[in-house]
This record gives sequence, C-alpha cells and structure tokens, in this order.
Amino acid sequence: MINLSKKLRNWLIALLVIALVITGVAIYRAPKVDKNLDKSGWKTNYTYVLVHGLSGWGQFDFQYKFMPYWGMFGGDLVKYLDKQDIKAVAPSVNPHGSAWDRACELYAELTGTRVDYGEAHSKAMGHDRYGEDFTGKGLLENFDSTHKINIVGHSFGGATIRLFSEILANGAPDEIAATGDNTSPFFQGGKGDYIYSITTLAAPHNGTTAYLVNEDGDPNPPTGFSGFIEKIFNGAMAKANSEEGDGRSANDYANYDMDIDNAHALNATITTLPHVYYFSYACSSCDKQADGTYAPDNSITDVTFRKPARAMGVFSGVTKGGIVLDGTWQENDGLVNTISALAPSSAPSKIFDKTNIEPGVWNIMPVMKGDHMSPNGGLFKNNNIRPFFTDLISMINSQ
Repeated sequence: MINLSKKLRNWLIALLVIALVITGVAIYRAPKVDKNLDKSGWKTNYTYVLVHGLSGWGQFDFQYKFMPYWGMFGGDLVKYLDKQDIKAVAPSVNPHGSAWDRACELYAELTGTRVDYGEAHSKAMGHDRYGEDFTGKGLLENFDSTHKINIVGHSFGGATIRLFSEILANGAPDEIAATGDNTSPFFQGGKGDYIYSITTLAAPHNGTTAYLVNEDGDPNPPTGFSGFIEKIFNGAMAKANSEEGDGRSANDYANYDMDIDNAHALNATITTLPHVYYFSYACSSCDKQADGTYAPDNSITDVTFRKPARAMGVFSGVTKGGIVLDGTWQENDGLVNTISALAPSSAPSKIFDKTNIEPGVWNIMPVMKGDHMSPNGGLFKNNNIRPFFTDLISMINSQ
C-alpha cells in the first residue's frame, strides 16, 4: 500500500483525541444481540464490506481499536453486526489515494494477496507497481459467485467501490495489454457476479464544490469563542486532508478524483452492473435561507464542517469543463453537495420504491438529515448508526 507521511495521520488522530476529551465519557454501546432484529424474510446473508472515506481508516490501522471508523464513539459496528450473525469487515485503504489505488488495495485485502496497482497505471502515475502483501491476512475466507459481498462506501469510499466493481466485472484492458499472462486476476475481470449489492453514504458521485470554495473565504465567520473553536478544528482538519508530495502524479490522489470535472470523467468509465442492487444515501445538515441559499444547522453539523458548509451553501459558478453549479448545488452536508450524492451522473437511477426494488439501477434513498460523518457515527455529534444499518441490511438481505 502506498503510505503517506505519518504527519497526516497524526493530525487526524490528534483531532479525534481532542474530540474524545471534549465529549467526555461517550455513550459507548457494547455489542449485544438485538432481539428485535427480524430475519424471517431474509433470502441471503452475504458478508458486508465497509469502505472508509477520505482521511479514514480501517481494521488494519492501529487507531481502529480505540476509535472505530464505523461506530466512532458509539461502539464498533463490525463487532455489533457479528453479534447479530452478520459478517462484516472494514478494510484499510489509502486515506488520500486515488479511487484506482484504493480499489487495488481493497482487492488485495479481501483476497489476501499482494497489492498490484498495475504496470500501466503505476508507470503513468510515478509509483511502484506493487504495494503491501496481505498474504495470510485476507479479510474473506471465500470470495466468488457463491460467496458474494455487499459493499458499503462512505464518502470517497463510494468512488472506490464503484471503480472496484467496474474492474472486478470488466477488467482493465490497459493492464492486460501491458503485462499479459502476468496480469493480476483483479484486472482480468469476469468477476462481477461476486458482488450482490453496492451502497454509498454521502458519496461525492459527481464531485464536490468543497475544493472550489477554499479560496473564497468564509461568508459568515463566527466570532468570539465559537470562532476560536472553529479555527482550531478547521486547522487540524485542513492538515489531515492536505497532501504531501511523494513522487506520485497529482492525478493519483482522492482530491483529483473529487474535482467535479474529473468525477464526471470517472463516472463515464464505470458501468452499472445489471445484477447488482444499488442504493445511494445523500446527507444534508443545512437549512434553506430566505434568499434561497443554505446555511448549516449547528445543532447537527460538527464544528469541523460548519465553515465549508457555509461557503458551499452560497457558492455558484461554472467549472473549467463547463458544468454549471447553480443553486441546486448549495445544499450540503459540510463536505459533499447533497445533489452530488444522490446518484452518479452517467448511471440509471430512480427514486426508491420499497415495492419495486430491482437490480441494475441506482435507488435514490431519502436524504438523511445529518452532516458528512453522521452515517458512520459522527465526530462531535455522537450518532447511533446501528438501527440504520440493521434496517439497511434487512432490506438488502430480503431481496
């Protein structure tokens, strides 16, 4: 796996430690059997693969033991699901890597193999072809058309799992041409039926304006103690989300893929698989103002997301590629525009209808009221995600 500077990790860890101190004794929910979970209508119970987002972490990272990305202060979701006899794993992919690199790492971690970024890709992007070796450490005992997986991606994890599914199903022709018989099984394709469902949570399917408002300042900065607190945590988050050059091309980072023009270009390379169930949840932590713009609801927006939420809530413009960003892009969750998280621009989609759930089309789920981190437990705003996930899993397992 390509590793970034430890400085980035340390900033994020420091932020989380501060959050823990501020919140005091968090309401930790020890895993136990949910007696109200009704499995009578279940037709499947495949493993759930939970893929983290930008600056995130998973089971292979030491901080997951005391601060699980999935569950945060509320308790490890993976352990909770295990109590319900639902197998779940939480891989650790590059916190700032591109969707391609993260997809390659995801495959290696699931299958217990060495990370292969591909000969063609690695030469183009200026890094080694091979990464960390997960031999003997694979997260799945079996991974094939009989032992399928349900993949859930939060934030940039959404782009990661969509590209992962594309390569798994249809392969990577450039890599096959470059290495022939020495091509990784991942790039050979033909494995699309290994996936049962794909669910995205607050994913920037079509990019985010968060990177376009950075230079515009803050339209309504708080003063006094509130402003002081925001400044501290905004600085820590900026450090955690910054990139430090390691020789790679600038095109091989998550920030590049989340640019709106680049996100649309990536979407054009990803197909919607006809046999896979797709579900997409967008978030919103903003309220519409009298002038039609949006401002964060501080009661549900973590302090780290309020500044970008304010800026995104009033932003409009046109991208270099000509994509118009009008008022429909202003509602947001503090990091991702709500409209962007509804469904990928090039994919078939429809509003979710529980009486007609079919594969091969993105089901746009009701918008979740909460900030960007609320689907995986929140930072300062502790969010119990267990009921949401058991409902989601019951719906998927019943198809």
